[in-house]
Amino acid sequence: MDKQSPGKMIAMEMRGADEEKLFSPSAARNAAAITNVLGPVLKPAACVLEIGSGTGEHGEAVCGLRPDIQWVPSDPDEVSRRSQAARAGEIEGLQAPLDLDVSVPGWTHGLPKHDVLVCCNVIHISPWAVAEGLARGAADILEQEGRVFLYGPFLEGAKTAPSNLEFDASLKSRHPDWGVRALEDVISLFARNGFQLENRIDMPANNLALIFSRTAT
Repeated sequence: MDKQSPGKMIAMEMRGADEEKLFSPSAARNAAAITNVLGPVLKPAACVLEIGSGTGEHGEAVCGLRPDIQWVPSDPDEVSRRSQAARAGEIEGLQAPLDLDVSVPGWTHGLPKHDVLVCCNVIHISPWAVAEGLARGAADILEQEGRVFLYGPFLEGAKTAPSNLEFDASLKSRHPDWGVRALEDVISLFARNGFQLENRIDMPANNLALIFSRTAT
């Protein structure tokens, strides 16, 4: 029986639904590309915490290829967490979601160390305080050899794609605290929290994948 509903508008897109599971058009487009880049970063049996997991499709895609890892999704949005929970248990390694808001001080309290912190398509549709909380929390929650994986659009001065400039203007028209973030600002933010940019990877549709590691001491 087809139990799909008309869906729900979340994160600026209409998401289809099958009972509790949501399906994101953007995740469907980028999940394979993200998995291809993220996979080599994950050591055997890696513990991954994803921030702002939305529908939970990224974790589902990665765990489908890497059943050895433990992937913990999270989101402050209850509807999104229900979608993530519906996927947990269907795919080996995909865990139950956490209710996390990284803009809240001390959000890492009580959480175990992880090997990789993943955040896709979040910091441009949230206040800058979310990026700040993400960087501060990464310093607390990651193992010494841990990495941060960011994915999304970024501004790069004269190199910025016209579509990203238009997207930035559209975001700011919707919310004054939103906007495509300048790459140099993101790199500086993580540097202040003890991380250096290890790799910058061009992705489809003028997006970037950024991999940060701890600054050598």
